[in-house]
Order: sequence, then structure tokens, then C-alpha cells
Amino acid sequence: MNPEPNPHRAGFVSIIGKPNVGKSTLMNALVGERLSIVTSKAQTTRHRILGILNGDDFQLVYSDTPGIIQPKYELHNAMMSFVYSSLEDADVILFVTDIYEKHDEEPIVERLRKTDVPIILLVNKIDQAEQAEVEEKLAYWKLHLPNATEVLPISALEKFNTEQVLQMVLERLPIHPPYYPKDELTDKPERFFAAEMIREKIFKLYKKEVPYSCEVAIDEFKEEETIIRMRSTIYVERSSQKGIIIGQKGEALKKVGTWAREEMEKFFLKKVFLEIHVKVNENWRTDPKALNRFGYSN
Repeated sequence: MNPEPNPHRAGFVSIIGKPNVGKSTLMNALVGERLSIVTSKAQTTRHRILGILNGDDFQLVYSDTPGIIQPKYELHNAMMSFVYSSLEDADVILFVTDIYEKHDEEPIVERLRKTDVPIILLVNKIDQAEQAEVEEKLAYWKLHLPNATEVLPISALEKFNTEQVLQMVLERLPIHPPYYPKDELTDKPERFFAAEMIREKIFKLYKKEVPYSCEVAIDEFKEEETIIRMRSTIYVERSSQKGIIIGQKGEALKKVGTWAREEMEKFFLKKVFLEIHVKVNENWRTDPKALNRFGYSN
């Protein structure tokens, strides 16, 4: 007699935490694909990005969300709405903190204390700390978030304990058929990832406020047999920022284009022809119509 197959488990796993604690690095490690952009700057993630991990008897839908902040712009309000909607959908919450945590995220902690959803609290970047520091952080969180079902030290970058995270999540998933086709990796279209790759390069190449004032739109995406042809626009808020993005004799923009194109070719496994323009859309971060056009509606 053949043994009974395991019941299929499926659910939504919300990854939340402050900016720069390693949420995107963690999701990329858990899914095994590079879906979320990762930079050393805070607030790089602006959208809610789903990463889908499929097994024979499970489907995990991870939700990488923007870092939790006090909103200053309409853009920030939209970003925070992605965070809170992901909490409403969640079957499991991964609350990511790190070894440098200043413990100033009380509003979200207060919300987590009231939830019935299983919380797995992860203390990230332990590869950068002494054992005593790690133990101190673990003890702090066990005291301050007592309803966390697990408190685990991890290093998302080194993939330390990420397999254990997966097992902890699977144990808490409800029995449910898959939410998405089993060959799907994400809910986002290819255009979205192309725009994110350009935006990532902007964050890595420019300083101060400039990256935060930029948005990227893919105006044309034509996939042919051996090449993808793309036309994109980088939107900035002021003319002075346009000059910075373009750079002297266009050198800075050329660097963005080259770097992004190389990344896209690895991602899409095809040659990419990439055209980038720069335009001013004044104060787009506070303009609801512009935000809607750029996909910041929940």
C-alpha cells in the first residue's frame, strides 16, 4: 500500500521590519531568486513584492514590504499601506530586526502584540556581532514581544538559519491548495523588475536625496526571439536633479544604463537593448495622480 500523501499547505508570509534590517536579502535567500533590489541605503523597497516558493506539497507566498517609517510624503503613506495590507493577509509574520536595532519601532510592535497570527521574530546580521550581543538581543525580544512563537538569530546574507526559518514557516501554514500556478515565481510582471533594476543602480550610484527623488517607468517592453527592446524614463522632482542623473557629457546616465542592462541580461537570459530618458515631474512624491500612475495604489 502506498503511504497517504502529505496534505498540501499554502499561505501568505509577510516579511516586515524597519528599513535596512535585511528584509529583501532574506526574501531573496528564502525564494532562491533575486526578486527584491538590495542596496545599503534605507527605504530602497517601495512596493509589496510577492516571492513564491513551491514544493510538491506546499506553496509559500512571501511578501517583501517597504521598511516601516513615519510617513513624510504621500509616497510614504502609500508604502505603509502596502505594509499594513500585507499584515491583514498574513498566515505567518516574519518580523525582521537586526543586531543594531535601536528598539524604536514601538507602533508596529504594539500592533504585533495584538495579532493572533503566528510571529517568527528574526534577529538578522548576527555575522557582524559577538555571541553576547546576540544573546542580549534575543533576550530583549523574548521579553518585549512575548507572543512571538519563535525568536531566531539569522544571517540572511550568509544564509545562516534560513533553512530553519523555512521549516518554522511550513509548520505553521494552513492546509490549503496553491494560490498561484506552481510554475509562478512572483506576482509582478517583467516590466516591474526591469524598472527596479534601473532604480537599484540609481540608489547605488547617486548620493543624498537624489535616489529618493527618482522613479522609473518602462514605457516600452518588446520581447523578440533573441533580444528584448526597452524604452524607459527616469522621473525626478527638480531640474537640478535631472542634471545630476545625466552627469557631465551624459557619463553618469550611461553608467546607469550599462550596469542595469548587464543585470537585465542575467535576469531575462537574453540580450537587452535599453534606452533611458530623464524627465522632471515636479513633486511627484506628494502628487496622488503621479503616485497612482507609478503603481502606488494598493
